[in-house]
Amino acid sequence: MLSDEQWAELEPLIEACRPHAKVPSPHMRRTVEAILWRHQNGAKWRSLPTEFGLWWMAAQSFIRGARLGVRERRLALVQERNIRLGMVLLDGTKIRAHLEGGKRQPKGGSARERDGREALGRSCGGYDTKACVIADGAGRAIAFRLTPGQAHELPHAVPLLENLPDLPKWAAADRGYASHAFRQHIWDMGARPAIPPLRHEAHAACPDWIYNNRNRVERLWARLTEWRAVATRYEKTAASFLEVLCLAAALDRLRR
Repeated sequence: MLSDEQWAELEPLIEACRPHAKVPSPHMRRTVEAILWRHQNGAKWRSLPTEFGLWWMAAQSFIRGARLGVRERRLALVQERNIRLGMVLLDGTKIRAHLEGGKRQPKGGSARERDGREALGRSCGGYDTKACVIADGAGRAIAFRLTPGQAHELPHAVPLLENLPDLPKWAAADRGYASHAFRQHIWDMGARPAIPPLRHEAHAACPDWIYNNRNRVERLWARLTEWRAVATRYEKTAASFLEVLCLAAALDRLRR
């Protein structure tokens, strides 16, 4: 699953994010490879091949890491190596939730409150989630936010910009982010927006030579959704699904 070169890069990041006072597992590489295999193939935990050891050990490791936000910190460590902030790209995509992932939600509160808490939205086709991402100029993910599928992605644009470690020169997005208030926020933070106006809006500056780079974030989604557990949401909690996205994004950075 992982080459020796990839494991040599990943092992120090795993050690850096290991919870305090937790004893390192002697089978850490096997456990990580089991987690990768499960989410790349969209299989059940019980379907893990025997070569990966006991399925529940990999499942417990993943669930525990999701609750502690381990892979978000790991993605941040990967970014420190080769992040390019001359330009940032924002985009969102709707991800269909699997029947079991949509139905089996944690208890507590009304159905509407549970849907909002776990970023699940109802539509005529069932449950879905909208994943919003901010990527650097090379089309590599920096941060994610989840929202119910029927919700608009614009309210999550400012929180995504706040995740940046430094100030970009340009912020490019499609017409879904067209808002005078959002463009003004980008100007106020010291960057320049490249967001085309809606047809009924007044003209807004959107240089083609900047906006044409937005295909890089589209290609990012194409790479991430090669993971079956990203193309379809199998996780019943938002925290676990966010961990899947961060894991896929970290591996995408290491491989590029």
